[in-house]
Amino acid sequence: MDSATKDNKMQPLLPAGPEWPEQERAEQLARGAALKWASGIFYRPEQLARLGQYRSREVQRTCSLEARIKSVVQSYLEGVQTGLWQLTWALEAMQGIREALSQAHGLLQGMAQSSQTLEPLRERVAQHKQLQALSQLLPRLQAVPDAVAHTQSLIDAQRLLEAYVSLRELEQLREETWAPLGGLELSVFQGLDLLAEALGQAVEAAAGAAGQLAREDPALLVAAVRVAEVEAGRTTPLGQTSRDWRQRCLRALQEGLEQVHFGTSVLPGPGALAGWLEALRVALPAELATAEALVAPCCPPHYKVVQLWAHTLHSGLRHSLQQLLTGPELGAADAFALLHWALHVYLGQEMMGSLELGPEADVSQLEPLLTSENIEQLEATYVAKVQANVAQWLQKALDREVAEWCQEQEPNTDPSGFYHSPMPAIVLQILDENIRLTSLISESLQRRVHGMALSELGAFLRSFSDALIRFSRDHLRGEATAPHYVPYLLAALNHQSALSSSVSVLQPDGMVSMALAPVEVTLDELQRRICRLVLEALLVELQPLFETLPSRQWLSSPELLDGVCERTARFCRDFWRVRDPAVHLLLAEAERTVVLQYLRALMQGRLVCRGADERTQAAERLRHDAAQLRELFLGLGLEESAHCAPVLLALRELLNLRDPTLLGLEVASLQKQFPDVSEDHVSALLDLRGDVSREQRLVALSSLQVGPPPSPPTDRRALFSLVPTPTPALSSCLTSGPCA
Repeated sequence: MDSATKDNKMQPLLPAGPEWPEQERAEQLARGAALKWASGIFYRPEQLARLGQYRSREVQRTCSLEARIKSVVQSYLEGVQTGLWQLTWALEAMQGIREALSQAHGLLQGMAQSSQTLEPLRERVAQHKQLQALSQLLPRLQAVPDAVAHTQSLIDAQRLLEAYVSLRELEQLREETWAPLGGLELSVFQGLDLLAEALGQAVEAAAGAAGQLAREDPALLVAAVRVAEVEAGRTTPLGQTSRDWRQRCLRALQEGLEQVHFGTSVLPGPGALAGWLEALRVALPAELATAEALVAPCCPPHYKVVQLWAHTLHSGLRHSLQQLLTGPELGAADAFALLHWALHVYLGQEMMGSLELGPEADVSQLEPLLTSENIEQLEATYVAKVQANVAQWLQKALDREVAEWCQEQEPNTDPSGFYHSPMPAIVLQILDENIRLTSLISESLQRRVHGMALSELGAFLRSFSDALIRFSRDHLRGEATAPHYVPYLLAALNHQSALSSSVSVLQPDGMVSMALAPVEVTLDELQRRICRLVLEALLVELQPLFETLPSRQWLSSPELLDGVCERTARFCRDFWRVRDPAVHLLLAEAERTVVLQYLRALMQGRLVCRGADERTQAAERLRHDAAQLRELFLGLGLEESAHCAPVLLALRELLNLRDPTLLGLEVASLQKQFPDVSEDHVSALLDLRGDVSREQRLVALSSLQVGPPPSPPTDRRALFSLVPTPTPALSSCLTSGPCA
């Protein structure tokens, strides 16, 4: 009991209550753990006998824990005591230091007051040192003005190395005075900066004239470069700006070279570009050769003079060309010359690609002289200018040709007797030369000019066609009668043939052949128009004769067709002056026109046969007229396979038929040969017979509706569709006919 009480007195008093919540929680956990352990150990009755052993064991464990806790608390108290002692000692040391610092502060204040009393003496000492230094440098300082004047005279005399040595001596003297004078600059040195700038300008001027000096005075160029290099290797004192004469020298080399060849005053005016480019073609390689042979030995290797020359010339030329392109629009010749020179000559063996130039002169990897936009601009300018010129030239050629149409003399002929004019050759030559010329530039420009040429040729052909129409209209109206109207139309047909046969020369190799298709279509239209004008003139000749056909006189006499053949032969006498194949086309169309006029006259209902004898006479007249027309056009040179006169023989069979009940068979046969024959045409022919009843007419016309529809007529067989007929009577119409 006493020991327990004693132990309790030795334990430290821990605060209870809510000030130590951790302690309360730990105690609860410990009690809970003890109860759990005790309930597990003494759960069975036989284990209660060992309760005394457990109690003694726990007492021993508790004593051991209390001893350890006491030891820890004792050590903690001893550490606290030691810390309190050290804090007390430190407080005493700090108080001693504070007293020492207070004494030192008082001493320093006393020394500062003493230093202020010595300041005048210090200033006197500094002045004495400056005077002493000046007295030592005074002889040299007195010579500075003369040295400055001498240096300026050396610069004026272009003795650059000596001038640089003298300048450096003066600058060193100035640097020697800076330290003693505390950075103060004497007025005697105020002109040194201007003197240095004058020397720098002299070095720049010499470098800017490097090409000329390399030939005339290389020593001056070498001196200028050496001055720039020595200055570049000098260490600049603190507080001074580097003069960087090396960069100024290199820049002067470039600017001088550009000024010589590409100054604004030497840019070419309109029309002078080709000469300017030719001068550059000669001058630039010569300049590079001079740089390699004369200028490069005067400069250090790291200057890379040849490369610098090549790049400077390239850059200056590119800049000049850009200025040129931003100015007034170039003409066609100037645009072509510039494109050819920039794309082919400049990098060719005549200039920058010359084998005589070293690899340092290679400019192929630099920016091209002309950008893609520049090339596009120049090509568009060239095409527009050439198009305007071509249109003007073609119009002049057409005007000269048109002016000859109303002359008193016939068209000119070639040695073979064909009508001939230089106009087609002139037109094709103008276009072909422009297309071939662009092959020297680029494929893209050639394509553009080729398209332009075909467009202008099409416009020319349309203008030519319009001029022929005006010529024909004025002649037929009597406003401007042409003595040789038809011969000049035939000559125009020869012009069309010449253009059609030679237009393929405008097709460069590699171009798509379909590009000529629109021009060929226009040429075909022109040919048809000329043929139509010729045939209209033929109709004017023949229409009065066909006014009396058919008639009673026609049945009994061949005089009417003799007149037609005579006039036709006289009209076609000059057709032999037309070249193949146009002459065959013209003869075929003339024969077809005569036959159409013949058919048109038959369809007008001017004659009705009174009996079988007149029908026989009409059939015989058709046979005779067909033979006469055949002989006429065979004599003129038309192949028999192209004749349309056999249609008269088919009509002869229809008139010569004695049994009207068989007319349906003849009508069907006629339709088979000439699918474009209509009911109106058949009715007009039946009217010519004069012996066909209403029922027989209906049967004959009904045969046109029997069987499959006829195939579309070809150009040679399209005859009846071009022949008008009088309006048929109601009695002759079928329910399926045009009057239904």
